[in-house]
Amino acid sequence: MTSGEGSIGLSFIRPKMPLFGNTFSPKKTPPRKSASLSNLHSLDRSTREVELGLDYGTPTMNLTGQSLKFENGQWIAEMGISGGVDRREAQRLRRRNQQLEEENNLLRLKVDILLDMVRQLSETTAESHLMEKELDELKSVSRRRK
Repeated sequence: MTSGEGSIGLSFIRPKMPLFGNTFSPKKTPPRKSASLSNLHSLDRSTREVELGLDYGTPTMNLTGQSLKFENGQWIAEMGISGGVDRREAQRLRRRNQQLEEENNLLRLKVDILLDMVRQLSETTAESHLMEKELDELKSVSRRRK
């Protein structure tokens, strides 16, 4: 059997098919469309509310018994049964806040006075040490002269 005869004999077993080639080369996928297929983004708010029923009302939340609602970009306390602090409590808190501010100012004044006293004491102590040193030097000079 020659090499030519062998290749002719095997051609019927392994036919050449383009689908089963040696290299893998998938087709490129087309680029995706960037625009949304939904047209909801193009509708204004009132149309969406009418068409889709998107009117949920103003957002509200309850924090420690305080009911808040979001209006015009700000959280506002609602008054009512579960609402804000009553007037007496608000006045009591204002008085307590005023007392604490006054106490804080008094404590700041006391701290300033104490710091000034410490500065004066340290200056006096430094002067006293200098005078003692000068006195010791004068005593040693007077002893040498005798």
